[in-house]
Amino acid sequence: MADNYKTIKKKVYRLLCQDDFTEAVKEISRFPARKVINLLISSLYCIDGRTEHRAAVAIGIVTAKLADHDIESARIIMRRLMWSLNDESGGIGWGAPEAMAEIMARNRKLFDEYYKILISYSEPGKNYLEHEELQKSVRRGLKKLALHTPQ
Repeated sequence: MADNYKTIKKKVYRLLCQDDFTEAVKEISRFPARKVINLLISSLYCIDGRTEHRAAVAIGIVTAKLADHDIESARIIMRRLMWSLNDESGGIGWGAPEAMAEIMARNRKLFDEYYKILISYSEPGKNYLEHEELQKSVRRGLKKLALHTPQ
């Protein structure tokens, strides 16, 4: 099983770096969501902003596809991204706001349930994220939702 995980991990990372991202994301979405989502979330922490953005897009596609037949598992992914932004998580949550927006932009039910939380990350006195890079991620996520609100 470890070899299978390592093989998938290498392939996913290679696909995220591939020039033809449209084709790459199609291939990533062919993996079972539960096998690939952890790898994609860990790719949000890449120093390379291009890879981080692509991982967020792929998370959105994979999670929205998962939500079509297993909404609760998709909610767990959303909560995991939210947890990564919580001080108690011990992490920073790089790219999590953008990944949340990518998911919500593709699934109306998840949009309806979580968009106010994403907004709250930008509002002082609410769940405001004080780190400037996280605020940039929130703004990019909100822009994505403004341009691509699901029907």
